[in-house]
Amino acid sequence: MPGQARVTVRYGPYSCCSGPVKHRTFRLQGLQAVLVSDGHQVVLEEILDWNTVELIVNGENIFQCNIKELDFGGDGQLDPLCEEARKAVLNAY
Repeated sequence: MPGQARVTVRYGPYSCCSGPVKHRTFRLQGLQAVLVSDGHQVVLEEILDWNTVELIVNGENIFQCNIKELDFGGDGQLDPLCEEARKAVLNAY
């Protein structure tokens, strides 16, 4: 994949700390940081599927995980899911 891909991060609502279920981007910060540091353009898109994160490159779903499994905040360097997502983007065609 070229160094500057457009990556659409589709994410669904989730509840945190017994709060209401809604779309939040706190757990996406590390993922965004990792992808931007690789030179990719990141576009966030809200979806209705609860607890879901999907990465779309060239119209193809290349990675999917539970949003609650991503580390809260941070730069994503120590989050194994962020590294897995980064590799999926690099291997996308």
